[in-house]
Amino acid sequence: MPIFDRAILSRPLSILYNPFPALFALVLLSASSLGIRLLLSSTTPRKVLPTKMSPASNKMAPRKKIAIMTSGGDSPGMNAVVRACVRMAIHMGCDAYCVYEGYEGLVRGGDLIKKMDWYDVRGWLSEGGTLIGTARCMAFYERAGRLTAAKNLILSGIDALIICGGDGSLTGADRFRAEWPSLLEELVSTGELTAEQIHSYKHLNIVGIVGSIDNDLSGTDATVGCYSALARICMCVDMIEATASSHSRAFVVEVMGRHCGWLALMAGVATGADFIFIPEKPREDNWREEMCGVVQEHRKRGKRKTIVIIAEGALDKFGNKITPEQVRDLLADKNGLALDTRITTLGHVQRGGTAVAYDRMLATLQGVEAVKAVLEATPETKTCFIAITENKIVRKPLMEAVLDTKQVAKAIESQDFDGAIGLRDAEFGEQYKSFMMTTAGQIDHEKMLPVKERMKIGFINVGAPAGGMNAAVRAGVSYCLSRGHEPIAIHNGFAGFARHHADTPSAVRPFDWLEVDGWASKGGSEIGTNRELPSESGMETIANLIEQYQFDALFLIGGFEAFHAVAEMRKARDQYPSLCIPMALLPATISNNVPGTEYSLGSDTCLNELVDYCDKIKQSASATRRRVFVIETQGGRSGYIATLAGLGVGASAVYLPEEGLSLEMLSEDVRHLKEVFAQDKGQSRAGRLILINEKASKVYSAKLIADILRDEAHGRFESREGIPGHMQQGGVPSGMDRCRAVRLAIKCIQQLEKYGRNVHNRVKMDPMSASVIGIKGASVVFTPVQKLEEEETDWPNRRPKAAHWLSMKEIVDILGGRPRHTLPEPDLTGVKAKDVKRGLEPVN
Repeated sequence: MPIFDRAILSRPLSILYNPFPALFALVLLSASSLGIRLLLSSTTPRKVLPTKMSPASNKMAPRKKIAIMTSGGDSPGMNAVVRACVRMAIHMGCDAYCVYEGYEGLVRGGDLIKKMDWYDVRGWLSEGGTLIGTARCMAFYERAGRLTAAKNLILSGIDALIICGGDGSLTGADRFRAEWPSLLEELVSTGELTAEQIHSYKHLNIVGIVGSIDNDLSGTDATVGCYSALARICMCVDMIEATASSHSRAFVVEVMGRHCGWLALMAGVATGADFIFIPEKPREDNWREEMCGVVQEHRKRGKRKTIVIIAEGALDKFGNKITPEQVRDLLADKNGLALDTRITTLGHVQRGGTAVAYDRMLATLQGVEAVKAVLEATPETKTCFIAITENKIVRKPLMEAVLDTKQVAKAIESQDFDGAIGLRDAEFGEQYKSFMMTTAGQIDHEKMLPVKERMKIGFINVGAPAGGMNAAVRAGVSYCLSRGHEPIAIHNGFAGFARHHADTPSAVRPFDWLEVDGWASKGGSEIGTNRELPSESGMETIANLIEQYQFDALFLIGGFEAFHAVAEMRKARDQYPSLCIPMALLPATISNNVPGTEYSLGSDTCLNELVDYCDKIKQSASATRRRVFVIETQGGRSGYIATLAGLGVGASAVYLPEEGLSLEMLSEDVRHLKEVFAQDKGQSRAGRLILINEKASKVYSAKLIADILRDEAHGRFESREGIPGHMQQGGVPSGMDRCRAVRLAIKCIQQLEKYGRNVHNRVKMDPMSASVIGIKGASVVFTPVQKLEEEETDWPNRRPKAAHWLSMKEIVDILGGRPRHTLPEPDLTGVKAKDVKRGLEPVN
């Protein structure tokens, strides 16, 4: 995931590249009493340790003090928020404080408001819950408690607060900010503080980050912790399915969500549940008959298991609570379905454990943005919170989001359920429709298209396996069947299509619904996949086979090879008319290197596997003390996986193909590591990770770098290499990959549906007839392959020309404490390289 608009990050971090805008901004900030001490850099791209400040900074205005606190229910990723805020604040020349025990810490003050150093938050990325604590505080509900909290902040010199919590915690923060001037006035009038003491703290700047597993705040697609909770639910339901299938049982699984059905909905989509209950969209009056009808139909088709997921806040259309016991009794009724039914309540296991890769990324990037937002805030700025829309990090007014969230409850109470879903993010409504289409759509014959509009659609996977491929195929097949289309599996890519279509059994055959329905949680590719391109299989052969099997459209799932395959077939349309059919590509590759999208299926699963691997390696490195592990990541010539994994594990350095790797860079990193381990004293344990993409260098491999580090350390520390290899492709797909697979696959089939059958001339003239679906910024879009191949593709390196994620590399370096490093010189190519070698042109 996670992933955000490069422009947002580049604005504050432009000081790393050009000192003049930063100097100008510094003068303005000093004049406005913010007094932020910035690290000014020269134009040479070198970094300095964030903990070392220039002597000149002592002449600047007092350092701004920023406090970070967590409040409300804990959620995985909160520690990553605190780590990012603390280190980014220090990097920006501020003092960072942590408020322990939430609002209770504000009221009690003293040791519960603690100044934090750079190394105080080391290792926090892999910790679950919140290490600075959270607690209910009745005192803060009263003005007297808020008065004491204001006094404690003033005495600590703090007038900027970043709060990670739910909507209740953030609402309390906004009220605290609104009361701030009157609280200070009262403190002075009662003699508890002097006018001089409050002079520099007339305004309180607050920024919120939503930490909640329920994902219940309107205005953001995801809250910190929600995807970790979804991962726990999916893992549990996957386990339950095994025993359910063994005994032909039904299970009613209750998940958290008193006022929001996000977890229940996404778990239903990700696991292929038979039925779900969510507060936002109660079933019709006859929900009992509807559920029994769906379950009975699935059982008739041979399904041995039944999974019903119910949110703890589930209601019927009239506002009456629906309990797991009611559902169990209905399924077990001897006069009805008579299923052997069990109830499983997952409870707080959903909150436990470490954060998944996406939540670490989201928490880190939102923490960085929160520090920038609180520094840029003015007395007139509305209290904001940091949100994410698709892949874009944005700031939004807090109270507007809170009001929208409350409107959801009002809409549910007034039985305006369409309005309730509309007040959630766009993905929520789409995923609900996706669930209905893939689970109960075939039972609703009203959704069937007229016979003349039904299409024969070929499904083919191209490239390496990626998590979510099977979920996408399942969703696409279920949608096709619900509309009356004929989905056909092309097994083992174009190689299987060309050479095994005439085998028995054929590589080209219809899908079996019962088999496909169990694919939601399966990794790899059940219909096989192959890297072979149509040109390698024989373009004429492929074109003839498409005509022979009378395909009306092709749905491709895969990586750069799949993109290349669509490009080849598009170009061959003039020569082979049978290729004039609509084609839609759903990117699926752990490398996330397909042009036209910022997210590919499988990349999130890969990151989870890699982060989990690195957590264990880092634990070993810390336990044995003074050890560096150099980990080789996959990704081809795209550094996406290495960068986001570095963000998720706190890597000391990340080496990418986009930047390259040089001896000078290695030398600088060795010096840095020596300094790090020289500061390691007493009980401290310093274990370090370096990540290198498999194509970052033609010379320096993970083993060679580890050997160089070991030799140059001269006994000061040890080094080892680690190569997780193909385990990065993952086993069971992540919840995010499963959910997005369903949503995007259905959109692809709907895109193909727009063309219908026998539309060769229209297809040939329409660039959108061969397109790639992708998430770009805040939108899900289709982009013509022709446009991508001509304008946005770096063909030699098999990746997009613009790497949307590359700006995150600076965040990895900053939060990892890496010193400034010299970038490798670009390689000379073509005639210029020859002239330099001959001495005809000087070397620059």
